[in-house]
Amino acid sequence: MPQSEGEDYEVEDGELVFNRLLVRERVGFWRWTAMFFALFGSYGRNDTVDVQYEVAGRKQVATGLDFHPAG
Repeated sequence: MPQSEGEDYEVEDGELVFNRLLVRERVGFWRWTAMFFALFGSYGRNDTVDVQYEVAGRKQVATGLDFHPAG
């Protein structure tokens, strides 16, 4: 889902700071097994960060960027 600067995030010291918590799902053995055998109808929350930017007039995309909790 596209995000907007000022509404969803701010740029501080060269980093994107989101106004909501981003979560990376940790999939343990039992969760992976359940997903493999389709025992659950939905997956847990697993946020990703992709950034679209422009360099010398050319659009670039960086996908699956690492993130860490604030503080």
